[in-house]
Amino acid sequence: MPTVNHVVRRLAAVAVLSVWALPAQSDTLTQVRERGTIRIAIANEIPYGYADLSGEAKGAGPDVARHIAKALGIENIKWETASFSALIPGLKAGRFDMVAAEMAVLPQRCQQVLFSEPNTSYGEGLLVAQGNPKGLNSFEQFSQPGMKVAIMSGADQLEMLQALGVPEANMVTIANNADAISTVSTGRADAYAATSLTVTELAAKSDKVEQAADFSDPMIDGSPVRSWGAFTFAQGAESLQQAVNEALAAFKKTDEWQAILRNNGFSEADIEQSTQRTTQQLCS
Repeated sequence: MPTVNHVVRRLAAVAVLSVWALPAQSDTLTQVRERGTIRIAIANEIPYGYADLSGEAKGAGPDVARHIAKALGIENIKWETASFSALIPGLKAGRFDMVAAEMAVLPQRCQQVLFSEPNTSYGEGLLVAQGNPKGLNSFEQFSQPGMKVAIMSGADQLEMLQALGVPEANMVTIANNADAISTVSTGRADAYAATSLTVTELAAKSDKVEQAADFSDPMIDGSPVRSWGAFTFAQGAESLQQAVNEALAAFKKTDEWQAILRNNGFSEADIEQSTQRTTQQLCS
């Protein structure tokens, strides 16, 4: 029969193992401030958040995040680059504290991570082969047999296309935006579905593709589709989320915030729309 001390030691060992088995928790605001560095991830997607040739983080997300970090008294930012589909898993695993990729606030994502209030708003678009040989100008067209539309892994265009009745057999998944031009120009897909800003940026890089003209916004449940992008945090990081919200609310009242969005290609309509939804509304 085991002694009392033996039982106590076994229970203590189980308790230690249980603690180590818990998933990693995101740093709180206090911990980030004490460290003096905040780890912010981007997905290398122009103009939302990307690294230039020198490795410097650029885009709407990073440009605003720098001002927020300064307002919060955080001296250093360690930028991390990951594929878009790895951003939420990276937050949940504790590899970074915040994501500045202008990730769209969606109910299914709200179940996994925390979002700040919206920083940006943007519409949709289609990248097609030069001359647009199939006359494509809407997501709904890909519900037809034999059509192929490319989407980026982890992007919310998947849910849009599904809601429009586009079968998965008509979708081609690519790892990142950089693969979109070759995917469309070689005929692997008839078009690439992405945000209008992404499509504009890709079309400028090659004369083999172009942005579909006269594009019609997807209509889901009677409303045109528009996305609202925000900063993202792991669940459990409410103190950091709330502090970012306070700093962001103050910064969005400045001309400098508007200039950042304009310099990154956002339209006046995009800037105006960014204040028309709250995260609570978007999550529900």
